[in-house]
Amino acid sequence: MSLIDDAKAAREKAHAPYSKFKVGAALRVPSGEVFVGCNVENIAYPEGTCAEAGAIAAMVVAGHTEISEITVIADCPEPIPPCGGCRQKIAEFAAGNAKVVLATMDGVTKETTVADLLPGAFSSTHFDKG
Repeated sequence: MSLIDDAKAAREKAHAPYSKFKVGAALRVPSGEVFVGCNVENIAYPEGTCAEAGAIAAMVVAGHTEISEITVIADCPEPIPPCGGCRQKIAEFAAGNAKVVLATMDGVTKETTVADLLPGAFSSTHFDKG
């Protein structure tokens, strides 16, 4: 199964009763294992969880800390980009050249990289006093 298929399957489990906007994410770690997430809304909108954050949390719980590639999918006219917060979360665990696939349910895809999604990402190197 491809990461797009995994993200589609995760999307179907999204809890989006308010916006009706379901999002799925699937990521692969260097070992080849795949972790998925879906958005989980809450009536207090800021308290919801994005699909990417859910996939990252599942990865971390399983003991992994590196994303090799990630796919995000939603039913929209153009490929769906991660929100700003999720871009930073992805950058925490992925190299700048890690592959990111943005997709629609109609099969439109856009391939990019973590660095292109979040140029100038805040990182632990900003804490170095060198």
